[in-house]
Amino acid sequence: MKDPLEQGLTISKDLLPTKKEDRKWGIGNYFTLWMGAVHNVPSYVTIGGFFALGLSVGQVFWSIMIASIILGAVLVLSGHAGTKFGVPASMLLRTSFGSKGAMVPGIIRGCIAAIMWFGFQTYAGSLAVTILLGKLWPAYLQLGGDWSFFGLNLPGLISFLLFWGLNVLFVFGGMGVLGKFTNILSPLVYVVFGGMAIWAIKLAGINSILNYTSKGIEGNSVIVFLACISALLATWAAPAVSVSDFTREAKSQKAQTVGQIMGIVLTYLLFAIASIAVIVGSEIAFGTPIWNVLDVVDKFDSKFAIGISVLTICLTTLSVNITGNIIPAGYQLSSLFPKKLNFKTGALIAAVVGIMIMPWKLMENATSIFTFLGIMGGLLSPVLGIMLAQYFVIAKKEINMKDLYSGNSTYNYQNGFNIPALVTIVISGFFSLIGQFVPAFKPFYDLSFFTGTISAFLIYTILVKKGLFFSNSTFSIKGRLKKKIS
Repeated sequence: MKDPLEQGLTISKDLLPTKKEDRKWGIGNYFTLWMGAVHNVPSYVTIGGFFALGLSVGQVFWSIMIASIILGAVLVLSGHAGTKFGVPASMLLRTSFGSKGAMVPGIIRGCIAAIMWFGFQTYAGSLAVTILLGKLWPAYLQLGGDWSFFGLNLPGLISFLLFWGLNVLFVFGGMGVLGKFTNILSPLVYVVFGGMAIWAIKLAGINSILNYTSKGIEGNSVIVFLACISALLATWAAPAVSVSDFTREAKSQKAQTVGQIMGIVLTYLLFAIASIAVIVGSEIAFGTPIWNVLDVVDKFDSKFAIGISVLTICLTTLSVNITGNIIPAGYQLSSLFPKKLNFKTGALIAAVVGIMIMPWKLMENATSIFTFLGIMGGLLSPVLGIMLAQYFVIAKKEINMKDLYSGNSTYNYQNGFNIPALVTIVISGFFSLIGQFVPAFKPFYDLSFFTGTISAFLIYTILVKKGLFFSNSTFSIKGRLKKKIS
């Protein structure tokens, strides 16, 4: 295929397929890629919520491990096209939603969800920076006195800007720097969070932790257990949609498959042991469960242990912010405005907007944050279901690369919109979210990841196979792909 730029097309170079000789990520890169997305403060708070619901130690452990196995499979399947064709997620969305219709899921994932969550994670990371600097230089915490910037004191503002700037530096460093960074982070994660687990076990005793009985709501049902699995998976709906941004760097399908499955399952195994040990052990020892790992660190006696632990938490937060938020936002904005933005300028704009939304003000109300994330998960899980159905069932793992980058024929659908996909996202999104507003349908919302993904996969497949909402001559994907240009 000729370079689309040579054909006079207005598209950013960052969106072009990654050449095979430039794909350098192996099993090790993918093994360490998602560690920050697992080991972070919000994840530990989530597990604390599982105990509050009344789940036992065994139920919490298996909910985490079952979710990790499902997640590993989803990331591998969603990332298959990225590895095979080298395309970023913003372009892959066009195969499912049309050259213009891709703007709908693209804005939800790459702009709204990514930028908002970038702001939240940046603020969360800045809290760790404040603790670290405060331990090294106690007077830092007193800087500025009572001065504040829209409710954020001077040390908090400095920490926020420092952590924000570190995120931006990685944007300009490129994927190569990110790969090296995650490899360095890997051993630190195992040492620090493994150390937290050992600390908690010594504190409370292994038998006491294993025999712990929750004081939460009694009478757990299968729905509650499945809802906890769904809750963990829902936080991954956005990364699952855009995982091809990273698998396009893979040397082979084996590299991304083995790397992601091993990395996710083993990382979640450590996370399950550490989170259960810390939350249950702290409740046994202190009478109150500690759900925030930063509070755990504060109880350490060694300044060195405190320093290395807080530094690692900062780095894991940085990792998830880059992989889950700033990179997808950069690619999506460059896709929406190809004549004016490339990946780096798009990512920089997203980072600036991440400051302008003042996430520290938004995070004053925890309920509103989880409501926002629940709505995003309810909308993005149908996008994932549609993408999987399109690629594996309808297109049979083929993409017409010439048509994809020229905007002609195959992926133009009806004036640039794939109506079955847009209809599906509305129907599946409705089923995923209605339970938040109508109590009778609450199980649909509690299981939103499963509700959205499975229903979208089935509905989209049926609509396409039955030729509904379009004429078969317009949607003759299979026939056009036979003329695929390699």
